[in-house]
Amino acid sequence: MSHRFSLLSALAVLLMITAACTNKKAVNPLANVGSKQPDKVLFDKAMDAMKHNRFDVARMTLQTLINTYPDSEFIARAKLAVGDSWYSEGGTASLAQAEQEYRDFETFFPNMPEAAEAQLKIANIQYQQMEKADRDFTHAKRAEEEYRNLIMQYPDNPKLVREGKERLLEVQEVLAEREFDIGRFYFYRLSYPASIARLKTLVEKYPLYSKADEALYLLGQNYEGQIVQMRARPTCVKTSPHPGCIGEQVKANMIEELTREASAAYSQIITRYPLMDREDDAKKRLAALHQPIPRPSKAAVAQNRREEDSRREASTYDRLMSVVKKGPDVAQAAKVGDPTLVDPTPVAANQDAGATAMRAMGISTGDHSLSVEAVKAGPPDANEPAPRSDAPATASADPFAHANAAAPDPNELTPTPAPKPSGPPDPNELTPAPDAQAAASNQPLPPPVQVNEIQQGQPASSSSATAGSASSSALASDKDISSSKKKKKKGLKKIITF
Repeated sequence: MSHRFSLLSALAVLLMITAACTNKKAVNPLANVGSKQPDKVLFDKAMDAMKHNRFDVARMTLQTLINTYPDSEFIARAKLAVGDSWYSEGGTASLAQAEQEYRDFETFFPNMPEAAEAQLKIANIQYQQMEKADRDFTHAKRAEEEYRNLIMQYPDNPKLVREGKERLLEVQEVLAEREFDIGRFYFYRLSYPASIARLKTLVEKYPLYSKADEALYLLGQNYEGQIVQMRARPTCVKTSPHPGCIGEQVKANMIEELTREASAAYSQIITRYPLMDREDDAKKRLAALHQPIPRPSKAAVAQNRREEDSRREASTYDRLMSVVKKGPDVAQAAKVGDPTLVDPTPVAANQDAGATAMRAMGISTGDHSLSVEAVKAGPPDANEPAPRSDAPATASADPFAHANAAAPDPNELTPTPAPKPSGPPDPNELTPAPDAQAAASNQPLPPPVQVNEIQQGQPASSSSATAGSASSSALASDKDISSSKKKKKKGLKKIITF
């Protein structure tokens, strides 16, 4: 009897031990894994600490995991989580530390999908620290560079690339606003070459800028201001040359070249931004300059319509908060279109002015570098002294210096003028156009006609009618443009009109 009781007791104890072991394995929180996996325990503790904003505890736990278990499968996630802890903590010092952690993650794990996320957060760190357009633009430039790196290095992540493009358009809106303010500053101080350099770089680099039409209009006004200055300069007279005068032909060529540059800026407003506010003003300036008025294509109207519809109007609350907010207002940034990923060659003030002057004098500007070589007729003199800085210049760098020369040498050979024909005029001789005759007689020119516009009463052949119908299908009509424009126009700042 006692032996049977001992056997039953042993079986009961064995069942209790088995049940206890089974229950312990069932309540194991480590995802039904028999071993405790201490690296996962550390990672879970760190995530719980971050959830409760105990970032210092989370970093200490993650660092313990990284140092103790270098071969753990949680190393990459722990490294990224360290950067996330600094990123969530905020502050200038914490964001700088987070950026360093993200860069380390990209260095050690460049092929992981989370590498694109790390690059996006690096760009977002600079984006969060951006200031207004009239203040320090260091963070804006760095944000532009980081978003470009994201788009070009991780094109296989469409979601993050789309977010990066939207943020990049906002950053470029701020940088374009800064360039526009500087160009306008130089314009009001009559520093036309400096203003032209800023505005030309702006319209080439940031075509989706919300005030691109204003920038082009101001660019045309700069060229017209130079025309006024050129007309005010005295013309050289051989008998008594005036200081600072220029030759009559060079002066006429300069005015013609500047007029061409101004017309190109105004025409670009009409053909690229036909629905923006300066379109009507550009037509008026082209008419005043006696230049043809182009017509935009339907594709350009549709593209500009999409860009304008994507912009968000700032509310009254946003305008009030912009007074006290450190960051810039990016409500007007476009939400469609591709941002510029490669910077064009910036335009220098002296480069643009020099190129205009050379074109006016008939010098080719295909090669932007000029070199002058002085060749002596005989062998060089022995022990020739070195040139001094206070010695008079042998050649002038002024492109108009030849117009300021003294009276011509009396011994210089001059061509004999051709004799005038005494008979009746040759019917095959070319005569100047009516516009040229009117300009020579100082008579006002007729208003220009629009390009691709068929005049009333003008007969058209079957071939020209077919070509006209084909071209009109690609061009937008006035009705298309007026119907696509916004009903409420934004207030414009008055700019000097020449």
